[in-house]
Amino acid sequence: MIPLLPCRSIDDQLAFYDALGFEVTYRQTAPNVYAAVQRGAIELHFFVMKGYEPADSYSTCYVMVSDVDRLYADFRAGLKAWLGRVPTRGVPRLGALGDMSYGVRQFLMTDPGGNIIRVGQPLESRAGPELQPKSRFGKAIAAASLLLHSKLDPEMAARVVDAALADVPDASGALLLRGLVLRAEAAHAMGDDVLATELVQRAAAISLGADERASLTDDLARADELRAALA
Repeated sequence: MIPLLPCRSIDDQLAFYDALGFEVTYRQTAPNVYAAVQRGAIELHFFVMKGYEPADSYSTCYVMVSDVDRLYADFRAGLKAWLGRVPTRGVPRLGALGDMSYGVRQFLMTDPGGNIIRVGQPLESRAGPELQPKSRFGKAIAAASLLLHSKLDPEMAARVVDAALADVPDASGALLLRGLVLRAEAAHAMGDDVLATELVQRAAAISLGADERASLTDDLARADELRAALA
């Protein structure tokens, strides 16, 4: 199946997807403005809609891939080369990469048309201990991650993390770091970069063992991405 997604400017759409390594496979100007792009097995079509506002868009699609980590790295590199930075809020933007509790490793990308392209890869294990947290704090962080990274609701995610951080008797250093980085992401998404910077610094001060660091690869990478965005 090939999704057909709306946009305000076909030129903006094509420039964005060109930066991501897509090829324009079709373009027309009449009777309506329309274009198609493709990268490997991923094919997306776009049409211009009059009066369309990307910031108010609800358009989305899910793209399943075989190497989501490589695609994420390629997209980050392409956007940085094109814009001089990786946009992490507003339109367009690129979200964080991570394992979701519903069994996929994914990231969300919003293009200039406001379309949310969800890119994921099925996880080999859909019920591992990291995906099904047992502690109260772990469950709160998992819920907040869904709110932020899947529902795109930073305000609610922030409330959940704040409530968990106010009472953390069962939080390990690794879980605490995860919570702080998640809360920093939510703060950045809401425009509070002062708080985001403070939270990233608090996370960096947590002492971790080698095994803990190995289990936090995505969270530590996310913290590095936040530092770059906040610089």
